[in-house]
Amino acid sequence: MAKQLALFSLLIMLLAVGINAGGIAIYWGQNGGEGTLADTCSTGNYDFVNLAFLATFGNDQTPMINLAGHCDPYSNGCTNLTTDIKSCQAKGIKVMITLGGAAGSYYLTSAADAKQVASYLWNNFLGGKSSTRPLGEAVLDGIDFDIEGGTTQHWDDLAMYLSEYNGQGKKVYLTAAPQCPFPDAYIGTALKTGLFDYVWVQFYNNPPCQYSGGITNLEDAWKQWTTEIPTTKIFLGLPASPTAAGSGYIPVGDLTSQVLPAIKGSAKYGGVMLWDKYYDDQTGYSSSIKSHV
Repeated sequence: MAKQLALFSLLIMLLAVGINAGGIAIYWGQNGGEGTLADTCSTGNYDFVNLAFLATFGNDQTPMINLAGHCDPYSNGCTNLTTDIKSCQAKGIKVMITLGGAAGSYYLTSAADAKQVASYLWNNFLGGKSSTRPLGEAVLDGIDFDIEGGTTQHWDDLAMYLSEYNGQGKKVYLTAAPQCPFPDAYIGTALKTGLFDYVWVQFYNNPPCQYSGGITNLEDAWKQWTTEIPTTKIFLGLPASPTAAGSGYIPVGDLTSQVLPAIKGSAKYGGVMLWDKYYDDQTGYSSSIKSHV
């Protein structure tokens, strides 16, 4: 009987761990020294890879991707990524294209502009058809919003128009990387629509809501995000090294012993997002935390 009870307890414990097990999302594309996309997916550390960035779009601008030293979009050099994208997806990893970034030229001027951008994204990165697909024929899993500039309007329109493509083939995932001060200045309204599947909140470069030796600020912000945003899962966004951001890096020991135990009880806990692959290579952060996430 004691043996059966022990086994039952073990099963319950494993089930609980399974329920709370999260994934790791990584940003790739802003440093030519971070290895290939295929190598990134071969590490086995990541569940989501966000290709950063589509940094120019909207207001009738010609949309343009910027993948730093990886490929030259002006000579169609990034179409070679098709094979890598497909190899990632074959491993069950979701690959997104990230809109925006800290240094792009992007803004939406109207709902009509948002509709036009949604159509462009569908035809050039998702399930539509175009002769100018920047990443080749590979069909990405969705669109990631990392909006840190431009206007604060019409991102909800863009999310709505993108979600309308869901009936036309495979699901279009919508994800976002808002700053942790709530609500996010740019996409706060869009996030309230409930159209986003995964939200990786940037708990860095924002002292009022990030970890800084104590967990109270971060925990308070986490509760607000998980309570007020209608989404499937929320991720803890962190820099993968002390030099990856101005502030907000959490040492591995602190993350695994204090921070994760404090937030993993949330039904909306999804895991950890890291900026970015280059810095993760320097520290091995994802490898160190994977079994705890």
